[in-house]
Amino acid sequence: MHTHTSRRTFIQAVASGAATGAFMEAPIMATQQAAPIQALAFDAYGTLFDVFSVTALCDELFPGRGTALAQTWRAKQLQYSLLRSLMARHADFWRLTEDGLVWAARSLQLDLTAAGRTRLMNAYLSLTAFPDVVPGLKALKDRGMRLAILSNGEPKMLRAAVDSAGLTSLLDAVISVEEVGIFKPSAQVYALAAKHLGPGRRIGFVSSNSWDIAGAGSAGLTTFWIQRSAAEPPEELGFPAAHVVRSLTDIGSLI
Repeated sequence: MHTHTSRRTFIQAVASGAATGAFMEAPIMATQQAAPIQALAFDAYGTLFDVFSVTALCDELFPGRGTALAQTWRAKQLQYSLLRSLMARHADFWRLTEDGLVWAARSLQLDLTAAGRTRLMNAYLSLTAFPDVVPGLKALKDRGMRLAILSNGEPKMLRAAVDSAGLTSLLDAVISVEEVGIFKPSAQVYALAAKHLGPGRRIGFVSSNSWDIAGAGSAGLTTFWIQRSAAEPPEELGFPAAHVVRSLTDIGSLI
C-alpha cells in the first residue's frame, strides 16, 4: 500500500514538473478535514459564466453554424491551455481564446472577418451568468463565507465579465493564473486559493468542469462538482469530487 501511494505521488510530481519545467512536491497543500470550510474558490468559465452564451452571436454571424463554432472554439481554447502549459510556452487566456476562435473558424471553413473576430472576442467580456450564480453566491456570502474566483482567465477579461454579471460585490477576490504563468490543472494554480483567501483556512473549490475538480482535489482542496449535465460522467483521474451538486444553490447545505 505504501509503495502504491509513493508511486502515485511520484507520478503526480513528474506531471507537474513536466508542465512547469521544475519538479515540485504533490500535493502542495494539506487539507484539515476536521475544520469547517471557511472560504470557497470558484472556477469562472463554464461554472459561473456560460461560455456557450456566445452561440447566438456565432449563429448570427454564421447562420446554421453557430453551435458548431461555439463548441469547437471552447474545445480548442481548453486544448491550447493544456498544450501551452506542457510546452512551457505561456500566453494569457485572452490570446488563447482568440487563437482558438481563429482555428475553429478555419477548421469549419468559415470566413471570419476582423470585425467578426472582434465582436466574438468582446462577447467574452459579457458572458451570461448561469441563473443559480447570483442567488447561490448571495446565500453563501450571507453566511460569512469568503468567496473568490480562481480562473484561467486573464485579469482584465475576468473583471469585465464579473462586472457585467453584477458579481463584484459578492466576491472577495478575483484570482488569475497569470500570477504563476501556467494553467489549470497545475497544482501551482490551486495554491493561489490559500494565498488569497487565507493560509490555514479550509478552502472549498467549486467547478462544473470535472477535470478541474480532479486538479483541485489532487492539490488538497475540498471539491464541489456542479454537474450541470446529468449525463456527464466524472473524469477518471483518481480524484473524484468530495460533493456532487446540481446547482450552486445546493452548496450551502453541505458546509
